[in-house]
Amino acid sequence: METVTKRLYEALFLVDAGEAASDWQGINDHIKKILEKNGAEILSMRKWDDRPLAYPIVGKKRGVYILVYFNATSDKLSDMEHDIRLSERILRSMILRGDHITQADMDKDTPAILAEKGIAKPVAAVEEIVAAAADDDDEVPGINAIKE
Repeated sequence: METVTKRLYEALFLVDAGEAASDWQGINDHIKKILEKNGAEILSMRKWDDRPLAYPIVGKKRGVYILVYFNATSDKLSDMEHDIRLSERILRSMILRGDHITQADMDKDTPAILAEKGIAKPVAAVEEIVAAAADDDDEVPGINAIKE
């Protein structure tokens, strides 16, 4: 008899921002249902960020990313991915093996949590610095290379 071990996986789900705003609990329950139906043990599930999409997906221009860490057996992944593709509530998904991920990595604040705490997103902070440097004629180390 072959022993099947559970492995750690990291998944990122993209859902419509409008639907997430109106039915956040329903979206979370839907994702949990798909994962648990396929034998996954959810370790962490939280909002990663709300962002404009690079291009419209099914006519949607904004999306909410949900980051999930879970344990599952590899033989159930194809069924899980099949159920995710059939879901009309999930626009896109990506599941990666997370053997290298530690508990500290799972506990790190997401951009959404940082925004709730009032801490600027790293990209926004860099853009502010670049904009300020563009207004200044002074030399700012490292920024002049970005401005060019």
